[in-house]
Amino acid sequence: MRRASFSLFLLVWLGATASGASWEATLTASSPPTFPNPRPMQAKYSFGWSGFPGATADIRLSRTPGDRLQLDVTAHTIGLVRSLWKFDASHTSVVHGATLHPVEVKQVENVRNKKTVTELSFGPAGVTSKVTETPSKSPGPKVRKFDFANLFDLQSGLLYLRSQPLQERSIQRIVVYPATSAYLATVTVLGRERLTVPAGTYNAIKLDLQLSKIGKQRQLEPHRKFRHANAWISDDPDRLMLRIEAQIFVGTVFAELQSVEFDKAKP
Repeated sequence: MRRASFSLFLLVWLGATASGASWEATLTASSPPTFPNPRPMQAKYSFGWSGFPGATADIRLSRTPGDRLQLDVTAHTIGLVRSLWKFDASHTSVVHGATLHPVEVKQVENVRNKKTVTELSFGPAGVTSKVTETPSKSPGPKVRKFDFANLFDLQSGLLYLRSQPLQERSIQRIVVYPATSAYLATVTVLGRERLTVPAGTYNAIKLDLQLSKIGKQRQLEPHRKFRHANAWISDDPDRLMLRIEAQIFVGTVFAELQSVEFDKAKP
């Protein structure tokens, strides 16, 4: 659960229902953005398992020089969960603001006495992943490469999805590389409804989310830990992630928006 628990709350936005050798033809990553980028903001999310609170995360989205969007996340377990499983993580992702293509990612996870640093470097042809564990049985980092055009990390994948019209019953399919493996992600728009979370009551877009792992021969494989999820984003100019409910191998996990503060007033 170590690496999965931090990445999963963002990764469950994404899913997959294509099969066979033709799945690459179903991708929608070349669709141009039709929705403006989000405003700089700070937000807090809570996470839980089977109804019990288990973790919290602080998120900051900012614009940096060179027309880039930077996402900084810090997360840690709380309460009873922390007494059983002490987990602390940080995650920084940089994305080109105009194209929504990923640039780089650095993720640091501390679980008990082990530290894992994951670094991703993206280019037009794909991604290089470097993972360093301390302590480790083998010297040096473990390096992986995945060559694939129009590849996303977690932040750029979310930015791309929210940039689309998201009309009812529409489907988006992208390939996302969150850390050390690639996944085919499918998001289906189920409709609109009202949703109340601790941050307030919103008109929301409900999404169906599924995932498939992409194997070494580009074949699709079932995700061993993720089964199914629903997510809600605000149906307004900000398109905030409001709530996620996911069925995974240990039961039902959820993430929910607690508060949000924007750096500047809405234009």
